[in-house]
Amino acid sequence: MSKGHMTGSDLPWSFPVMVSQLPEAGLHQALEASAAQRDLIAKAAGVNAVLRATASFDVVAETEGRVSVTGKVTARVEQTCVVSLDPVENDIDEDIAVVFAQPAQIPAGAKSVQKDEGDDAEIPDLPEPIVHGAIDLGQLATEFLVLGIDPYPRKPGVSFVPPETPEDPDEHPFAALKALKATPGGSQGKKPKGK
Repeated sequence: MSKGHMTGSDLPWSFPVMVSQLPEAGLHQALEASAAQRDLIAKAAGVNAVLRATASFDVVAETEGRVSVTGKVTARVEQTCVVSLDPVENDIDEDIAVVFAQPAQIPAGAKSVQKDEGDDAEIPDLPEPIVHGAIDLGQLATEFLVLGIDPYPRKPGVSFVPPETPEDPDEHPFAALKALKATPGGSQGKKPKGK
């Protein structure tokens, strides 16, 4: 999840929550992206348009300064069908479950330990860092929204039909060139006219 955090002004959808101001019972927060934010998300995600984007979060302080964030992001995006190149709309419905911690509490060597244990080992996710004392729920919603986008969208009922190959292997666009090469004294050594 962590990809080098951007500043609030660089993010398409930003809603920072200060960890020090979290109520003891936790915080429930619902977000809806504005038209301008949806345009920025669409540009960042590489889709034609984000028609709707909402998120709902429960943010709860845990022991040892950790913060649990659970919720859901839902959206409707317009993409280009990879087969017909027509616009197609897709719904996104992604569950969110992330734990945050102060950067000092995240083990520095944990990434290399994960590599040493191999790909088959079940390794719990590391906490995400709390940046400048805040968790940006808008950024989190954007990340999960982008993860939910279909990389190969298809319009319903459309299927890929490969181009027909000729039955005769000598019938192809370069057959004429092959014939020229095969004739003795064909075009070898002659310059094209006009040169």
